[in-house]
Amino acid sequence: MTAPIWLLGCGNMGGALLRRWLADEMGPVAVIDPAPREVPDGVRVSAAPPGGHPDVLVLAVKPQVWREAAAPLAAIAGPLTLVVSVMAGVTTADIASLFPQSAIVRAMPNTPAGIGMGVTALFTAAGDLAEGAAEALFSPAGTTVWLDDEGQFDAVTAVSGSGPGYVFAFIEALAAAGAAAGLEPGLAARLARATVTGAAALAASEATTSAATLRERVTSPQGTTAAGLAVLQPGLAPLLADTVAAAAARSRALAAAKP
Repeated sequence: MTAPIWLLGCGNMGGALLRRWLADEMGPVAVIDPAPREVPDGVRVSAAPPGGHPDVLVLAVKPQVWREAAAPLAAIAGPLTLVVSVMAGVTTADIASLFPQSAIVRAMPNTPAGIGMGVTALFTAAGDLAEGAAEALFSPAGTTVWLDDEGQFDAVTAVSGSGPGYVFAFIEALAAAGAAAGLEPGLAARLARATVTGAAALAASEATTSAATLRERVTSPQGTTAAGLAVLQPGLAPLLADTVAAAAARSRALAAAKP
């Protein structure tokens, strides 16, 4: 039986999406990757395209090699195939140059998609049917947001696409700081991780309350949190602005350097 979803590339992001599709029984899924990271039992994997034609072709390879990797699929995908890209810096116009007959959706998910808690930004100019199919594809992975302007993808990539990495780095730094303050390193790591995940869950549960209000609620005047924030806050906003700007610049560079 031909798999309705073909996944080209099964690295961190492709693998995260694959796990959610299988958990939501959106299969079968055929993986095209000569060296996939981790593939669940029962998933068909090959280095070459399987037989037949996919309903959905998801491009999840590195943007530097996407054209070479996707070229063997160009003659297989047609007007009935939805081509979905999760690659940074590769535009819908780029993809249309290889898949001129197919409806194209551009997406930027993040790795929490693997546990159904990701956020995916989406863009298409292909109409309602493509939007509906993409929504069904990414809803199991978490929240979806639709962009009106494809040009926003560099900023989206820098904020939500790369954002989990920033959070993990913060957990690392908070744990290291706890150890430096005298805690056993394992305990400091557990405290840091649980604190970040708990605060994030609280923020999610009070989605209509601003982050500033949540911060103010836990900051007693002249208390310990206030003392810590007096050190953290002055440098945090400019640091994150520089961080996001660097990631967005890299996204633009990938677009400029694409094959």
